[in-house]
Amino acid sequence: MTYGTGLTPPSHPRFPTPFAQPEHGVGAHIAPAPAVPPLPVASRRGRRAWGWLWPVLALMLLALVAYFVTFLGAAASIVGMLAALIPYAIVIGAVVLIDRWEPEPKGLLAFAVAWGAIASVAFTLLFDLALRVAAPFLREADFFGAVVQAPIVEEVFKGLGLLLIFWMGRRAFDGPVDGVVYGAMVGAGFAFTENIQYFAIAVIEGGAAQLGFTFVLRGILSPFCHAMFTGLTGFALGLAARRGLATGPSLAYWLVGLVGAVLLHALWNGAGYVVSGGIVGWLGYYVVLQVPIFALFVFGVVLLRREEARLTRERLGEYATAGWFTPQEVDMLATPVGRRTGMAWAATLRGDRRKLMKSFIRDSASLAAARQRALSGRDPHAAEDEHVLLARIAATRQALLSY
Repeated sequence: MTYGTGLTPPSHPRFPTPFAQPEHGVGAHIAPAPAVPPLPVASRRGRRAWGWLWPVLALMLLALVAYFVTFLGAAASIVGMLAALIPYAIVIGAVVLIDRWEPEPKGLLAFAVAWGAIASVAFTLLFDLALRVAAPFLREADFFGAVVQAPIVEEVFKGLGLLLIFWMGRRAFDGPVDGVVYGAMVGAGFAFTENIQYFAIAVIEGGAAQLGFTFVLRGILSPFCHAMFTGLTGFALGLAARRGLATGPSLAYWLVGLVGAVLLHALWNGAGYVVSGGIVGWLGYYVVLQVPIFALFVFGVVLLRREEARLTRERLGEYATAGWFTPQEVDMLATPVGRRTGMAWAATLRGDRRKLMKSFIRDSASLAAARQRALSGRDPHAAEDEHVLLARIAATRQALLSY
């Protein structure tokens, strides 16, 4: 058979190719895939910053940028900002590690950093300016500025941000670990902006050599200092939240934590005034006092996380009694070893289901926190969160075990 002069056979109206098969019937009906309902989401009520605060912070940021450019210059400020990003990233990374299994709302964490980096710095600078005008003789006393004024003023303004978070995000402020996380975020923000100023001044006064020396002191040897100071205030507020205290008693806890933060800040800043021998003497003071303080802080965070794990296990155990979890699941969801084992197992499943396992663990931790809020009576909407989280957990478990 020939097809004319061309190399391609002509197409047939019913058979586009020589191998096409005739259609003898319409075939079975193909039903559309069933719609998968989206997972329910807990209400954001009591878990976000008040909207009007963001424009206020934006205006303060513009004022701070103008201050840095005017008094330090754009070039030095940019160099200082780039250098300040390194210790900032270290602190934020550590805080995220602490908070990874029951993370706080991103909006509140962003507000915590913004308050520390913008509002608390702006208020501190305004207070410093007022003090220069009202009592210039005090500003000339370096010891007073570093050991008295700075600890009190800075910790008060950072602590005010924590109070705002406590009031705005009461349903996301469950205990001491949350308080330390929010406090560390505020402190990290403050340290970031303060380091921009210190590093920029170092560039102006001594160039790269002076910048390197200042960076080692502030960025390498003590990047966590402000996170520790304000973390004490957050810890105290977290205790108030865990105990379901009203506003008045909570303020008393805040004041106690604030005093602790101020004293620790003053002790830290006093190194250069109580130690002789220059940098060698300061390093000795750092090793003997400041390193143990940091080690004690880390040890305290570890203990707090263990207590949080114990409480999570206890609350999830109540759901296990009701049939929502197996005892093995409670062990997996509430312990560090169990969580690591669960993540490793999820990685072996078809399609690598670690993302699902992470959601399963986080929702379970949030469920335990909601249960604790319900038991304390401080959150009238905790039962709504429980229903939402149980629905999410059931759907995620089904997806994890599907084939």
